[in-house]
Amino acid sequence: MLSTIKPFFNKTNGLSFIAGLLLVFAYAPFGHWWLTLVILPLFFLLIDGKSVTKATQASFCFGLGWFTTGISWVHVSIDQFGGMPLIASLLLMFLLCLYLAIYPMLAGYLASKLAKNKTLHLGLFVSTWLLCEYLRSVVLTGFPWLSLGYSQIDSPLSVLAPIIGEIGITAYLLTVSYVFIRLLKVEKKLLWALSLIILSSSIVIASSIKWVSPTGKTVKFALAQGNIEQSIKWDDEQEWPTMLMYLDMARDNYDSDIIVWPESAIPTLEPMAQDYLDLVNQSAGINDSAIITGILDYSFESKSYYNALITLGNSQSTSKTTGDYHYNHSNRFYKHHLLPIGEFVPFGDLLRPLAPFFNLPMSSFSRGDYVQQNLIAKGIHILPLICFEIAFPNQLAANLTPKTQVLLTVSNDAWFGTSHGPHQHMEIARMRALEFGRPLVRSTNTGVTAAVDHNGQFTDQLPQFEKAVLKTDVALVKGDTPYSRFGNYPTFILALLGFIAISIWQRR
Repeated sequence: MLSTIKPFFNKTNGLSFIAGLLLVFAYAPFGHWWLTLVILPLFFLLIDGKSVTKATQASFCFGLGWFTTGISWVHVSIDQFGGMPLIASLLLMFLLCLYLAIYPMLAGYLASKLAKNKTLHLGLFVSTWLLCEYLRSVVLTGFPWLSLGYSQIDSPLSVLAPIIGEIGITAYLLTVSYVFIRLLKVEKKLLWALSLIILSSSIVIASSIKWVSPTGKTVKFALAQGNIEQSIKWDDEQEWPTMLMYLDMARDNYDSDIIVWPESAIPTLEPMAQDYLDLVNQSAGINDSAIITGILDYSFESKSYYNALITLGNSQSTSKTTGDYHYNHSNRFYKHHLLPIGEFVPFGDLLRPLAPFFNLPMSSFSRGDYVQQNLIAKGIHILPLICFEIAFPNQLAANLTPKTQVLLTVSNDAWFGTSHGPHQHMEIARMRALEFGRPLVRSTNTGVTAAVDHNGQFTDQLPQFEKAVLKTDVALVKGDTPYSRFGNYPTFILALLGFIAISIWQRR
């Protein structure tokens, strides 16, 4: 047994694990984006030319380190709200990291197994990594968190996002690392040096092109941050104090065009809050303002729960001053991409009896449609995404219309306390704004509540864990980015062509 395990604990695997551990500092809130440009080439040096077994092990160790530190914030919710002993919650967290490490491991395995001499070929590794990242974004509903490109939101490479998106930046990082290693190792360096120059010059060219431009029009938003502790959010005695608090926040900010309350801001089901919603609707309408709020809906017909956003006040579905709120009006959005365990439990019949963690409150939601109409608030067309959905650019692209003016995401990151999870979440939202060339507003329960321009840069932001309202003017834009038209298809097509070309070249 020991003779089987011992070869796994070697210098290459150890250094690969440490490299993965350190990668967390390239992401928010640390923001040392240059670390990715150092760690990736070093990892490539470690695995270049390794056998199938060694390449597979090293890639697994890199992935294990990467996700152990990168998504450690998940443990906060498991530990505080899962109702499990510490040792059990740590074991569950370890199993999650093991699962996610399978994807880089598979990339290393394929890049060596499919090579002609059965040793890892870095060119193939670029293609297989991208393939496995795609799989990670779709298998078991997908978990594309910590994709490498997100670490570059504040780097010079960010100018590539409107053209090739975050996954394109990931491909760029991998390609540059590959070219750099070849430049170090081969004798005939001219071709590789020229490739590195071309790749570098593409950043200069991309930075000189402006795909969208301001129209000169602005919309006044007021983004509420209620700062309700998760432990009391759904207590019966907290229901009315919370609803009155948000109503007071709105009344103090009716000079804004649109007021946004966070995900599930109203702590009761929509059918049970009819009188309250009618009051909010009329109050906002009389003051010529619109309110978008998170709320949970229950359909008596289908007996299904939905995580929803609805628009009240001056919206398309209600009159400006005297319209009554009516249940199930069309100006609403139902969350489609549900969070595993938190909003639905895969294999629920098997898992729910095992531990309280698999019976978290509100863990039995139904999905909304993949494509839904934009919300309309005071004549502004707003594309909404709730919480986890902002990590899926394909869903955003499917709901983007020529009329879409603003991107909106709401969340309740109180589940993750003071960890780095909410900052990574905000970083992902910033990347979506940059990719699609639209301003974005984000309202959350405990933060990060912020406004971002079409370049993915903060324009306003609230401190975390404070009850406050962020008032901000959002500049509207015109134009479209190449990424909003073509998405990830060019990147994956090029990856496939590169894989084919390298395979043919090896056999010749």
